[in-house]
Amino acid sequence: MVRSTATPTRSRSPRKGAFDNTGLIPVLARAVREVETSASRGPVSPSGRTKFQVIALLVREERARAKTDPELGEEARAETLKRLDGVATILAKTAARDTSLITLLEPGHAQTDGARTLRRRMLQEAGYEVPAEEEQAAPAVADPFAERQVTPVSVRARQLANPFLPPDFGIGRQPHLTRRLANWELLGPLFKAFETGGGGVTSMELPDAPAKPRWAPAGSELMHHQAEFIEAVARGHRTFLLADEPGLGKTAQSLIAASVADAFPLLAVVPNVVKMNWAREVQRWIPNRTATVIHGDGADLDAFADVVIVNYEVLDRHSGWLKTLGFKGMVVDEAHFIKNHSAQRSKLVLSLAAALRERRSDPLLMALTGTPVINSTEDFKAIWQFLGWIDETKPLPELMARLEETGLSPAEPGFLAEARQAVIDLGFVRRRKIDVAADLPAKRVVDLPVELDDEAGRSIQKAERELQQRLVQRYRSLAAGRKPETFDQKMQLVRLIAQQELEESRSATTGENIFTMIRKIGSAKAALAADYATQLARSTGKVVFFAKHIDVMDQAEGLFARRDIKSVSIRGDQTAAARERAVDSFLHDKKTKAIVCSLSAAGVGINLQVASNVVLAELSWTAAEQQQAIDRTHRIGQSEPVTAWRIIAAHTIDARIAELVDSKASLAARALDGDDSEVAQETSVQLDALVNILKDALKL
Repeated sequence: MVRSTATPTRSRSPRKGAFDNTGLIPVLARAVREVETSASRGPVSPSGRTKFQVIALLVREERARAKTDPELGEEARAETLKRLDGVATILAKTAARDTSLITLLEPGHAQTDGARTLRRRMLQEAGYEVPAEEEQAAPAVADPFAERQVTPVSVRARQLANPFLPPDFGIGRQPHLTRRLANWELLGPLFKAFETGGGGVTSMELPDAPAKPRWAPAGSELMHHQAEFIEAVARGHRTFLLADEPGLGKTAQSLIAASVADAFPLLAVVPNVVKMNWAREVQRWIPNRTATVIHGDGADLDAFADVVIVNYEVLDRHSGWLKTLGFKGMVVDEAHFIKNHSAQRSKLVLSLAAALRERRSDPLLMALTGTPVINSTEDFKAIWQFLGWIDETKPLPELMARLEETGLSPAEPGFLAEARQAVIDLGFVRRRKIDVAADLPAKRVVDLPVELDDEAGRSIQKAERELQQRLVQRYRSLAAGRKPETFDQKMQLVRLIAQQELEESRSATTGENIFTMIRKIGSAKAALAADYATQLARSTGKVVFFAKHIDVMDQAEGLFARRDIKSVSIRGDQTAAARERAVDSFLHDKKTKAIVCSLSAAGVGINLQVASNVVLAELSWTAAEQQQAIDRTHRIGQSEPVTAWRIIAAHTIDARIAELVDSKASLAARALDGDDSEVAQETSVQLDALVNILKDALKL
């Protein structure tokens, strides 16, 4: 439903003096101070962003009213406009701290239901009478992927064989709600509840596993933590965010869970690099079931298979028939891939899940990811939507009922802890290796600084100096007009300049910027990193080499070939069959000593535990991506301690980025593992790197 914004009118019209402390302005003043305080602590929360937008719009409306209100004398009018300017000034200062707030005021930026509710509540608090909002039917939206859709021959055969799906009479049953929290904006507090830490590891209470579980096939054995998860499914739980640390067997758990719940046919949406491995895992863990993998247009698809495996990249071609095949369960592997709501793959996954829930009252829905939180706790949003816990603007009935049962509102102490637990109890499962796999060998990360003293190194140092000079020149130009005096004022200006530089760098096609500089550093380190990997391969056995850029991977493979080190590679442009052959060669061919991997293409879903040494030739922008790469070897089946060697260019921005990535690693610890230690702001590493460059130059 689309709601139109109603025009408020005053419920009373008392004559107000210039300094009257009633009406809308005091309400706005209190609210804007709350937003200002929030911005001073870090990025503004979702609820704070909503409040910022509503305040700004009401200031605009109240200013227009004050200019034309015949009941106001000139003195009162001037004083009213002055007080509104004061609120607007605080809004501007807040936006300078968090520049993303400015987009909320653009003409085309839609208001959420939460914003409309907050606006209504603030007007009522100010003494306005707000007419009931009108509702209009939302226009039908055409499927944007309709022209790309294909229907494989095998799918038509299955549809003809079984044209009717049995009705599910459980659909439509909703828990009773008291609606006490109906007018509260709740998503912001729910995300915030996972920022506070404390309370131990984020995991629902799982039932005790049977002494001798019989779910695993002959010759295989489940670990105790895996059996506990399967027992929860056996007892009827049906939605899970399975966030076990990488390497604890999430794929096996999800497949056996589907078997126990009889959730076939099962749809598995997975990264392209692991879809063949998923077919293998089906054969290993549920050998009495069949699997089919969708390639391209699905010409070789077996639509009668029990498990249909599709990668994110081809969903746009197959989403039409996938919505109608009658799946009883759906699993999304590496679910952090859908954290960006505007991405095509996110929209497709959410539409598939919505279609599944429309047809079944109790589908088995599982989101698998060891790193559900990367940049902020809002990364949870799309995953929770997939699971049916929330929609775009509010909790859905089951979660709302649990929140109602707390007897608390977001304004009361204790709500965040209760809200966090309410979400966890819906099916949040998180186990750490240190807790459930005590026999898994240790893992450590070792930094190896290298000196870039050749021509490439001198070019990088020159580019850094030029970048620093450009930032300083911008700062001095803006400071001449603004005249910042305090440290906070100067740092606001530093962050503003860094943000401008970052935005220009992202859209630039020529010239030097932070991204071209990082690429140059990676290329300059490539030979040194590959040489070290060669030494490891000769002295300790197999080694995994990770890089971000193709030229770095090419240099590494070339050096391995010249040193008679047989290697294979995993890249984003390979076919699934080529990746499978590369992994098989590394795992089973004793002569294959090295595997050269793309951080983006091979950082998830691959088992490489035959190696215990990982070389990170280039740094990731996020701690989560780095951890995923290391955990390709540190997983169940590893028998030796794992060492990740980070090759870092000394005396360059590379070293600063390594420090920043490490400082960001604690967000997941707070959100998932209950760590309540102090944590740095979760802004982008790129932005913080630029801030530090300028801050050092200015000696702030």
